[in-house]
Amino acid sequence: MGEDTNDTQELSEILQIRRDKLQKLRDEGRDPFAATKFERTAYSADVLQNFDAMEGSDVSMAGRIMAKREMGKALFADITDDKGRIQLYIRLNDVGEQSFNDVKKGDIGDIIGITGYVFRTKMGEISIHCKTIELLAKSLHPLPEKYHGLTNQEMKYRRRYVDLIMSPDTRRTFEIRSAFIKHVRAFLDDRGYIEVETPVLNTISGGATARPFITHHNTLDLDMYLRIATELHLKRLVVGGMERVYEIGRIFRNEGMDTKHNPEFTTVELYEAYTDYVGMMDLFEELLSSAAMKILGGYKLAWHGEEIDLTPGWPRVTMADAVKEHAGVDFMSFSSDEEAAAAAAGIGVKMPEGKEATWGGLLYECFDQRVEEKLIQPVFIMGHPVEVSPLAKRSASDPRITDRFELFICRNEMGNAFSELNDPIDQKERFLRQAALRSAGDLEAGMMDDDYIDALEYGLPPTGGMGIGIDRCVMMLTDNSSIRDVLLFPTMKPVED
Repeated sequence: MGEDTNDTQELSEILQIRRDKLQKLRDEGRDPFAATKFERTAYSADVLQNFDAMEGSDVSMAGRIMAKREMGKALFADITDDKGRIQLYIRLNDVGEQSFNDVKKGDIGDIIGITGYVFRTKMGEISIHCKTIELLAKSLHPLPEKYHGLTNQEMKYRRRYVDLIMSPDTRRTFEIRSAFIKHVRAFLDDRGYIEVETPVLNTISGGATARPFITHHNTLDLDMYLRIATELHLKRLVVGGMERVYEIGRIFRNEGMDTKHNPEFTTVELYEAYTDYVGMMDLFEELLSSAAMKILGGYKLAWHGEEIDLTPGWPRVTMADAVKEHAGVDFMSFSSDEEAAAAAAGIGVKMPEGKEATWGGLLYECFDQRVEEKLIQPVFIMGHPVEVSPLAKRSASDPRITDRFELFICRNEMGNAFSELNDPIDQKERFLRQAALRSAGDLEAGMMDDDYIDALEYGLPPTGGMGIGIDRCVMMLTDNSSIRDVLLFPTMKPVED
């Protein structure tokens, strides 16, 4: 307890010292927050990558001081900007006493703007020989120790701004995230898809089986739901003749939190008329493998300590075959729910509370509880039961299963797709079943959407649809084990003072 008190007192003293420095500057008539802009002609990466062409030329640069080394009437300082880090050489005789002291007596974390010329030091390091220095913003809070940055993982999430300052790896993660989203857009745009926007607030929770967030619209005096999927609105657009549509956006599900799940996350959902789930498989494989090649430079990558190979040509296996291979239970040989239940119990699989023990439900639970954890290399799992696929078209060969797949890589579901159910009578019956389950206490079950049934009655062409988890794809591309590592601001429980 005493040690924590001493740490707090020491930090308070440091904070006060920095505020005293700020007040001294203001007493001198110099407000370090007065600057409104600074004209830059170069970034650190420009100089480092093009030194031969830029040597001896004047540049204007700005950034945050990350290190200082004093040498009498000269000093070296490192600054970081949007593109990286570069060394400054600052001499008292060149910049004047006031500017020299601003850096010398200033703090790590202060933001400055400089002009100077590009040169290489005697030690061979590319640097900027400063001519002028301007203090652009005073840092009032000390940065973490430079070699370790933020070592508390939870604090990295709560103070992402500090994590970004201190960790180039964190910055790289979010650069890759941005690059992946750009790749998805370009990939789909090049194939004739149109990007659209659909409502976040809805009067019906639909498009997936998940527990929604509920809010209230005051003017309409109406409870509304944050969307758990974009599916039903996007398929309405296909009915309307927009044959290739997609949306990249935030989804909200009021469920548990773990390394794979955050209450809000990002997906891309896409729908294409006149294709099916096999066409979606081909599209997904090409999208993800081309992203790895473009962003990482190859098909092979590391994730969760495994070497993953995204070379196109991924296996396509039915869920029943996967359960037979990995769990030793042949669901296709059962003719009743009772047989399936006995076999599932034999390998220790139980239905979650409130879920009906049907053939299809038990097949899915056996896969979820006994097989998913064994899937390392990319594999498409097909043939999901109707019970867990209320929006997918039934298989022509077996009415118990659907034309649906999920892609699994390294024990993670990366995306979900199916041949869309376009029979309004069948769809209404499935909605009614979901509504009955919801009335019985299953808060993840869907609701009746009469307007969507009306839309289907106008005619939805044969359509393939797919939802891809952006966050999980980024986790894979950046070798991160938690979804929080790829969200700039993950959901966190507030900290009490």
